[in-house]
Amino acid sequence: MASAVGLPALAQERALVLGQSAATTGAAAQLGIQMHHGVKLYFDQFNALGGVGGRAVEVKLLDDGYEPDRCKANTEQFIKDEVFALIGYVGTPTSLAALPLITQARIPFFGPFSGAQALREPLSRWVFHVRASYYDETALIVRQLTHLGLNRIAVFRQNDSYGQAGLDGVLRALTPLKLSPEAVGTVERNSVDVAKAVAAIVPKQPNAVVQISAYKSCTAFIREARKAGYGGTFYNVSFVGTQALADELGPEARGIMISQVMPMPFSTTTGIAREYLDAVKRGGGSNPPNYSSMEGYVAARVFAEGLRRAGRSVTRESLVAALESLQRFDLGGFTVDFNPRDHTGSNYVDLTMLTGDGKVRR
Repeated sequence: MASAVGLPALAQERALVLGQSAATTGAAAQLGIQMHHGVKLYFDQFNALGGVGGRAVEVKLLDDGYEPDRCKANTEQFIKDEVFALIGYVGTPTSLAALPLITQARIPFFGPFSGAQALREPLSRWVFHVRASYYDETALIVRQLTHLGLNRIAVFRQNDSYGQAGLDGVLRALTPLKLSPEAVGTVERNSVDVAKAVAAIVPKQPNAVVQISAYKSCTAFIREARKAGYGGTFYNVSFVGTQALADELGPEARGIMISQVMPMPFSTTTGIAREYLDAVKRGGGSNPPNYSSMEGYVAARVFAEGLRRAGRSVTRESLVAALESLQRFDLGGFTVDFNPRDHTGSNYVDLTMLTGDGKVRR
């Protein structure tokens, strides 16, 4: 699948082209679709206002099915096509597969939908993050649970670099408390075969299960664990896809906890949420607001500010320098802070709960 952000007022031949590799098919499709929608929402309005110095931004989207080999091939194609930068990749294993190519080509890689430390350390001059890390998310989850006296914590994780990154975060938070996971169960990427994970975790009857996987496998695990008699609480990190998980579970979503790295996209209490909701409305409203789409919108918004600061004759080098100048850049209730020594722009994390009617509560 390929798609390009519309260029209503500007000549496409003068466009500044970005590449995005994300799942638009398969078990993680909603994550890629929603992330791309948010990126498109922002750049549509950016282009309508004249782009950067009269140049529009075009985003080419290639489907990788949330598979590393396909993401690597997409990235090779983008580099061959000489796109200016990469934006909004979705996933840890996919982004890590692209990372050596990014380093070799010296191409900016902006706003991946991943909190993995392996994309943050060691620091790469070309890689920028607008979201908090999985270390930040799992630290908040563990702090919340242990403050409630819920110390028996299990982990259900994807059996790849994403799942390992989340597990590492849980271990990092538990170790100073002299705690360790009650059990760890795994599921293969893009699979819903959770029987072994249920067998590993449910008999231990932990107080809570921290889930580090995508929405379809997390849904399968929640349902099968409950069928097996588990009555504890489920906590998810943001990558699960809040809207997608709520849609999959329906009324069974009630009480499911999710950590978030963006302000609530349904509320008008922050300036960035009001701006995003206005963009959703002006975009026709066919895609309802959600966290994954808002993350794409925020990534595009910050990237565009880097372009604006770099000027009409922007180069990859001048873009990096401009992005590193975004220190304490306030989007309206969400601040991004880059500098030459730190390309992780935010450590904002919040906890939310799903309701039985598909809503999200703080």
